[in-house]
Amino acid sequence: VTHPAMDRKRSCMLCGGAVMLLLGHMINALEVPLDPLKYEFSIHNIAFSKSPKDYIIDPRENIIIHCEAKGKPHPSFSWTRNGIHFDVEKDSKVILKPNSGTLVIDISGEKAEAYEGVYQCIARNEHGSALSNNIVIRQSRSPLWSKEKIEPITVQRGMSLVLQCRPPAGLPPPIIFWMDNNFQRLPQNSRVSQALNGDLYFSNVLMDDNRNDYICYARFPHTQTIQQKQPITVNVLDTMNDTVLAAFLNGSDFWGDSPSGERAPTFMQPPGMHSTSMVLKGDALQLECIADGLPTPDISWSKVNGDLPSGRFSFHSFQKTLKITEVTEADGGDYRCLAKNRLGSNHHIITVVVRAAPFWISAPQNLILAPKESGMLTCRADGNPKPTVTWSVNGIPIENSHKDPSRKIENGNIILSDVQTGSSAVYQCNASNEYGYLLGNAFVSILAEPPRVLTPPNHVYSVITNSRALLDCASFGSPLPKITWFKDGQSIVDGDLYIIHKNNTLEINVARPVNSGKYTCIASNSLGNKENHIYLEVKEPTRILRQLGYKVVQRNSMAVFECKVKHDPTLFPSMIWLKDNMELPDDSRFEVGSDSLTIHDVGEDDEGNYTCIRNTTLDQDSASAMLTVVEATPTPPVIMEQPDPPTDLELTDQREHSVQLTWTPGDENNSPIQLFLIQYEDSLHEPGVWVNMTEVSGTSTTAHLELSPYVYYSFRVLALNEVGLSEPSAPSRQYRTNPAQPEVSPSEVEVIGTSPDSMTITWRELTGLESNGPGLQYKVSWRQEDVDQQWTSLTLANVSLYVVTGTPTFTPYEVTVQAVNDYGPGPRPEVVLGYSGEDLPTVAPENVKVSVQNGTVAEVSWDAVPLSTVQGRLNGYKVSYWKMRSLHKQDPEPEKPQELIFHGNETEGLLFGLHPYSQYTLNIRAFNGKGDGPTSSNQIFETPEGVPGPPADLKVQNLNLDSLVVKWVPPVEYNGHLTGYLLKYQPINTTDELGPLKELLLAANETSITLDNLKHSTRYKFYLNAKTIKGSGPTVTEEGVTIMDEVPPAGRMFGSVNSSVEEDHAVISWEYLGPDRNVYVEYVVDNSKEPWKTEFVNGTRTYQIRGLKPGMSYRVRVVAKDHSDATVHSTEELLITVPAMTSKQVDIATQGWFIGLMCAIALLILVLLIVCFIKRNKGGKYPVKEKEDAHQDPEIQPMKEDDGTFGEYSDTEDHKPLKGSRTPSNGTVKKDDSDDSLVDYGEGGDGQFNEDGSFIGQYSGKKEKDTAEGNESSEAPSPVNAMNSFV
Repeated sequence: VTHPAMDRKRSCMLCGGAVMLLLGHMINALEVPLDPLKYEFSIHNIAFSKSPKDYIIDPRENIIIHCEAKGKPHPSFSWTRNGIHFDVEKDSKVILKPNSGTLVIDISGEKAEAYEGVYQCIARNEHGSALSNNIVIRQSRSPLWSKEKIEPITVQRGMSLVLQCRPPAGLPPPIIFWMDNNFQRLPQNSRVSQALNGDLYFSNVLMDDNRNDYICYARFPHTQTIQQKQPITVNVLDTMNDTVLAAFLNGSDFWGDSPSGERAPTFMQPPGMHSTSMVLKGDALQLECIADGLPTPDISWSKVNGDLPSGRFSFHSFQKTLKITEVTEADGGDYRCLAKNRLGSNHHIITVVVRAAPFWISAPQNLILAPKESGMLTCRADGNPKPTVTWSVNGIPIENSHKDPSRKIENGNIILSDVQTGSSAVYQCNASNEYGYLLGNAFVSILAEPPRVLTPPNHVYSVITNSRALLDCASFGSPLPKITWFKDGQSIVDGDLYIIHKNNTLEINVARPVNSGKYTCIASNSLGNKENHIYLEVKEPTRILRQLGYKVVQRNSMAVFECKVKHDPTLFPSMIWLKDNMELPDDSRFEVGSDSLTIHDVGEDDEGNYTCIRNTTLDQDSASAMLTVVEATPTPPVIMEQPDPPTDLELTDQREHSVQLTWTPGDENNSPIQLFLIQYEDSLHEPGVWVNMTEVSGTSTTAHLELSPYVYYSFRVLALNEVGLSEPSAPSRQYRTNPAQPEVSPSEVEVIGTSPDSMTITWRELTGLESNGPGLQYKVSWRQEDVDQQWTSLTLANVSLYVVTGTPTFTPYEVTVQAVNDYGPGPRPEVVLGYSGEDLPTVAPENVKVSVQNGTVAEVSWDAVPLSTVQGRLNGYKVSYWKMRSLHKQDPEPEKPQELIFHGNETEGLLFGLHPYSQYTLNIRAFNGKGDGPTSSNQIFETPEGVPGPPADLKVQNLNLDSLVVKWVPPVEYNGHLTGYLLKYQPINTTDELGPLKELLLAANETSITLDNLKHSTRYKFYLNAKTIKGSGPTVTEEGVTIMDEVPPAGRMFGSVNSSVEEDHAVISWEYLGPDRNVYVEYVVDNSKEPWKTEFVNGTRTYQIRGLKPGMSYRVRVVAKDHSDATVHSTEELLITVPAMTSKQVDIATQGWFIGLMCAIALLILVLLIVCFIKRNKGGKYPVKEKEDAHQDPEIQPMKEDDGTFGEYSDTEDHKPLKGSRTPSNGTVKKDDSDDSLVDYGEGGDGQFNEDGSFIGQYSGKKEKDTAEGNESSEAPSPVNAMNSFV
């Protein structure tokens, strides 16, 4: 039977036999790419170390055999089949891919057998030919099982048995397995097992083996088909004594003579005492021993005179098969298979013979020779038996190729001597024996080529301190170049510090920072030299500063593992956390920080070993810690302290002007470190003084420090946390920088003109840190600007200024100040422009003019002075002006002059703040940095009239109840001729509202006025202005009140006072003749020494006093106060008493909840009554009486719709007593105590309302007298049923 698998079109990719012919030369295992502009194609070495490939194809698939090659010129391809040229063009089914040697054979519709054979690919160009391995193509076969009739097999219980499979020979061989009719694998064990050939072996037969479906299946992998043999029937005969068999099956001991059928082991496969097995080196060896016997024998294996190969052997098929992988020659010899049961033992010896297909000892290598040079091609191979070595040239056996006097064969090697240009070729070495062959291609290239360095130029190698450094210098040339190494111009020789390998790689066994720098390799031959520069950087190692440590944390708390690392500043370490050598759980509770792992809400599952790995591109470091979780206990208070000082200060990466400082942090003391402060001491210039240098984050443990020359540095580090700074660390070792010339120039250079014939040059001196070396001096240079003259220079020490004398007045100079020490001058300083000293201006401004704008503003203008007369930098002009007198009256003395400065080149401006109607004097002078120049002639001008100033000392006096006197003093500043005064006034009521405004014009000579007929006890507001022809001046205001000077008697202004008292407050009302603006109510507890409480009335004549205490007596009065808060009127005191609080009796009849409840009950009763009447009226229309007379069963009467009436209705559910029902268990109804019934007041007959079966009966005591006869169905009524009917 055939079981086809997926039948789909596929392509057989025969990659194993592909020919990869690559562009390039090979020398010392390095591939050298050719320059396409200079070199022709040459074929890369191809060495095939495998035996001929046996490719089995599916006849349903196309055949694809790959063969690729590259070269210049591009190679051509050809094929041989079975050693004969395969003409691809003549076969339409065969395609050779363009620019490739790959064959595609379309076997659709063809017999695949036609293309079976041994194929070989040849790639050639004008420089030679290369061959591929042989590729054997065979068609897969899965022949059908021959038809046969298998007779049942009868066997006696306890005897051995072999069921033969014997599948048809397929290509490749099929895979065998045994199954039953249900496609279930037959169970196998130490008694029943399948042999390597597929047969099924029984060491002894049991009754359970009696069955008719032993089926052998063969699966052919290439065609994906499964075939089955005809089922085999096994009949087992039971002739043994039942007692003995039971004892055997139960595993109990049987005493006495051996039971019938028990026997010592004998070998079924292989038979006899000795056999031989051959295996090829490198393949897998399988040895098999199957024994019969009863009880079932145990199998064991051993090697005679040796041990089984460690790590390469295994047992299979219940110890019956020994498998050894990757067989070597040492695996040859005798192997003992021992079968043993309780009746005895037997053994079988298998002699293993190891043979070997050819394998390379030294494969032929490409050879590059210059003309006239000599060389040798070697081809050394071994095998068992010893392989035969033959040579070919460009695919032609060497004995059949053209004779070459420069070539000869000695001991299997080709000796080339005095080679000539143009003799390049590809040589093939073939080593073969009966088990396979090797084919190696070697290209011999004859060319003259100057050296080329193949390692990229300026390549940078990076290694870690104390590790090995390998610097490559791959080269190419013909003749072979010689390599020479240099470092910083010094030749490197092979020795203790450096090792130069055969491939010219330079090795530094233990690299240190001093080995960093530039290396040069020079490749040279007879045709020239070529050098290449290579750089080595030796990095600091990556180290975790502190081991994670054992942690014990409480459940539901937080665990923190820190993993701070010290590393080279140019490397950037990554961090990986592991738990028990596995990735961290995907849980949000695990928070990975920049250098820490935090586990929140720790549980028992979090216990384990945590590992931190810090990786860089060059190295790594790791640290681990155990986490133990315990039950929560009271947590002691966390005490935070300042951190411990850092330790282990180290200076690395030491350079001329920089150094790397590293340290180990101290304990944080429960407060994370926020930053590290780095300080330095310069023991050369400022010993004992520590200066802050830089800060780094609290997660850093290294800092790159830029240094100055000529400083004796010592460093220390302080840690800062939330509590404060730690103590300083111990100082680092001293690091001295070499002196150098200054790197900065003096700053703050200024040129100051101190006198008309000198200038002073000042600068800020360099600090000791900036001096960079001993002998610090300053070179001061100067010259006039825009004048062709040499610099005048002077070198000074320990000063910061120099005075240059004999200079012209206010002349521009160029000045420089340069720092110089014993190691040379500093950088070229910037040129500073300055001027020599100034002198006073010599000329006064001319053409001064004044234009008066108004009484307070005047404009002044003048001509600018010539710049040549300024004798310095013109800073501006100073305008001096002062008031000489008022034109209205003679002032006692002139005012002090005022000065207004106009900066720069301004020649006009405004004078503000002048007094109107006044006479002024003005003059102008120029000024510079030295001082003021001569003053211009005085200019006199007058200002016109303006509005006057405010009247002085305005007063209001009251004469009687309806008149006031207003007095004032004339303005201090008339600012012209007064023309009079304007007086305005208006009343103000008690709410500060203004009344109508009245105006009076008064003569200029008046200073008072009496106003009559005013309203008594009224406040008035007055406004007064002085006037000139220009208008009114500023206004002054004052207020006055029309009131008598003497105080009227108390209570005279108040009328009657009334009061009403409630439980917690009192209402006071009164009559008052005066204004209500300042009226207050005052009260105090009777017979109390407490102060009176005062409350403002706010313009009303009724007031409520709140917050009075029940049962207390109070004295109350109403008062009027003046503006000074003094009492001017008052009522007599009232004595009021607040009644005591009475207990409140709750009347339930007045409560809202009670009223609502009663209304709800009344509404419910009303609804029930309405329902009763409705049901009563409906019941009258039921033909109940007629139904009863006809003796019909009311339970089965249907509903009638044609006449509009309903028959009596009953439901079985209606006979079930409801909650609250009074129906007896027998269904009868007892008579109630009352004979009253709603039926007596309505229509109908006998009081039954059978639509719901309950309603009428619930409220009636009248019952049917024949209930015991069962003619009527009644049910005890209930309110529930009534409501159900309603609903």
